[in-house]
Amino acid sequence: MPESDKPLLIKRYASRRLYNTETSDYVTLEDIAAFIRQGRDVQIVDLKSGDDLTRQYLLQIIAEHEAKGENVLPTDVLTTLVRSYTTQAATVVPQFLAASFEMLREGQSKMMEQMTKANPMAKLPGFEAMRAQQEAFFKAMTGGLMPGGSSGPAKDEDEKKK
Repeated sequence: MPESDKPLLIKRYASRRLYNTETSDYVTLEDIAAFIRQGRDVQIVDLKSGDDLTRQYLLQIIAEHEAKGENVLPTDVLTTLVRSYTTQAATVVPQFLAASFEMLREGQSKMMEQMTKANPMAKLPGFEAMRAQQEAFFKAMTGGLMPGGSSGPAKDEDEKKK
């Protein structure tokens, strides 16, 4: 398995410093966020206990971005998440969120594919730069959560449904 397909292993030392095992250097939360935006999965473990701390650090990254005014999660969504911890919805909410993000990823991927495939403008000078700019915009809007992904059902299947 190629190195980039495996999660990047980050070890947390007792001093709370985070150590990148691939590059043998210390990293910050912002560095970890950059790895994730680049499409890399990460796993953060406590060196001494071996506990997986990934979720804790991912939540901390989100909280720090929200605190800086980079509001991605609306207040009503956050409220619903908090409520779900105390209700039977706690079992449904994670599955719903995962499915919703997958649909968002597929939709973005399909749109980017359509921009280049069936678009006669694709042959115009500067179109590729415009497409790259649009892709960068989507990545920025989604925090880099939109790498590749499947393109959804084939066009023929869509036509049959109509």
